Amino acid sequence: MNKEKLNLWHQEEQYGITGWDFSHLDGRWQNELFPWNYRKLVLSYLKSDMQLLDMGPGGGELLKTFHHPSNRTQVTEAWQPNINLLKHTIAKQGIKVHALPAKYEDALPVKNASLNMITNSHVAFNPKLIKDKLKAGGYFISQQVGALNNYSLSRFFDPAYIPAYPDNTLLKTVVDFQNLGFEILLAKEAQPSMTFFDIGAIIYYASIIPWEFPDFSVDHCLSQLTQLDQLIQNDGSVTTKEERFILVTRKM
Repeated sequence: MNKEKLNLWHQEEQYGITGWDFSHLDGRWQNELFPWNYRKLVLSYLKSDMQLLDMGPGGGELLKTFHHPSNRTQVTEAWQPNINLLKHTIAKQGIKVHALPAKYEDALPVKNASLNMITNSHVAFNPKLIKDKLKAGGYFISQQVGALNNYSLSRFFDPAYIPAYPDNTLLKTVVDFQNLGFEILLAKEAQPSMTFFDIGAIIYYASIIPWEFPDFSVDHCLSQLTQLDQLIQNDGSVTTKEERFILVTRKM
């Protein structure tokens, strides 16, 4: 292994991420579009007089594009780096930030029946809590990462890999909300392609998504990375499959 190349790989491994800003991968990967637009879906239901809570907003990148009144917006966040970021960004704009312990990321520390809408992009949730916190007629809109997201790539690095959230499926989620009396307004799933154009992009991605790539490191996965690097040199890219589903529900 070329020492200079190995040093570059280690740099990718240590680069890190702020919020959910994937700009480090600009031009180095390509994501197939989903058959829905989460932001547009939220905005089609969200009205300016609604009380909104966004679960796990990362660095608030998407939430900011909703342009919802700050005094009617709250967020919950359980990852400390994001909590620190939010305190210096959206909190200063008047948005209430509920900092949660990591093991309670699905908590909703607000009064019962106090919210018109709860949004959730890729964060754990408890359907019973959602029902408790929503007013009658309130909406829960969520885009979720399915259980088998990037499964083939995860298994390539670790043949014993087991999905961290095996029950995170559209079918189970729909049934859970139906059993609580919710109206299902939209339920779709998709398996779009994710393509990487250089091995450093894969290293960076695997390093910041530890729940899909447990125990990943350049040194531990050097053999597999070398194989992928050769494949990219030969074919120009490596493609894996994402898994996403979207759910729009209303409390009856």
